Amino acid sequence: MATSFWSFVNRRDFLTGSGFAVSAFTTPVIRWLVTPADEEAGLTGGRKQVGRADLEELRDAADEARRWDSKYGGGNWKANSVTACLQERAAPLLRGSFTDAVGRDLFSVTSELSRLAGWTAFDVGQHDVAQRHFIQALRLSRAGGDVELGCYVLTTMAMQSLLRGFGSEAVDMAQGAFERAKGRAAPRVLAFTKLIEARAHARERDARAASRALAASEDLLGRADATGGPEPAWIDFYHHARLSADAAEVFRDLKNPKAALAWNQRAAAMPSGVFTRSVGMRLAIVGTAHLQARDLDHGLDLGNRSVDILSRVRSSRAKDYVREFNAALAPWRHEPAVREFVHRTRTELGIVA
Repeated sequence: MATSFWSFVNRRDFLTGSGFAVSAFTTPVIRWLVTPADEEAGLTGGRKQVGRADLEELRDAADEARRWDSKYGGGNWKANSVTACLQERAAPLLRGSFTDAVGRDLFSVTSELSRLAGWTAFDVGQHDVAQRHFIQALRLSRAGGDVELGCYVLTTMAMQSLLRGFGSEAVDMAQGAFERAKGRAAPRVLAFTKLIEARAHARERDARAASRALAASEDLLGRADATGGPEPAWIDFYHHARLSADAAEVFRDLKNPKAALAWNQRAAAMPSGVFTRSVGMRLAIVGTAHLQARDLDHGLDLGNRSVDILSRVRSSRAKDYVREFNAALAPWRHEPAVREFVHRTRTELGIVA
């Protein structure tokens, strides 16, 4: 099913919309929660014998796609090449011959590539395509017996759900991922799951539950740093600086600017040349918190800096943060500086108020 999907998703006549149906996640999520790992992964009879060198090539492709996605957004040509890699490199390997051990690693790295393809599609607003990639990624992680990666994929699905307006469903998915992977996933992986749960609670305006999940994420991060156990490479981005930055978003959503700005003070600066999209979104989030605190001048300064950075990124998701910033400008909509800023977001980012 995965290779069939990859064979036509890159075709010019493949039609995409902006559709997202949270109900489409129900069956694959339930199946993963019931059985997160298949028993067998070996395959015989294929024309090509798959080896470790083939897996390294796929891992390198995933690492490079992550770097380009962070710097240029999901619309860059390198990030979009992930689906071509899935079709041209991963699909023939899945139809080859491999031992159980090689097969598990093959399914796992292919799952991560599919998750990346979904993430880049989501970032540019192709929500239906993203959803299909995430579903395939979850099934591939199960085929590889990789419960850690399945937890991460399900957490990503929860993030898509909450950002599409389905906060309560996102809470259920994040909690399910945590409970199923507890005791089988590294603390840092579980910590990220709790972070997304906190963000979903915040979108649902449940301050107590959001604070509880955020505290759990912080505790798990502390445990990860203290023990220094083995961790998958794809979770290396999640440290206290990222937690603090996301916590600022949590409290912005809860309309608690004092807490949002306090958390932002704890977040370390990120180099805009590496994490371009994240830096631009963070500036919009913190700027919105300043507007909630009735500090127009400081908010506009951060808003303009956000536009400076995000104009270099192709990401509809990043633009959503600027739209939220613009909405927070409503009390000052007649101010000349505000009108100028809104005009700038329209001309430079294509944002229509």
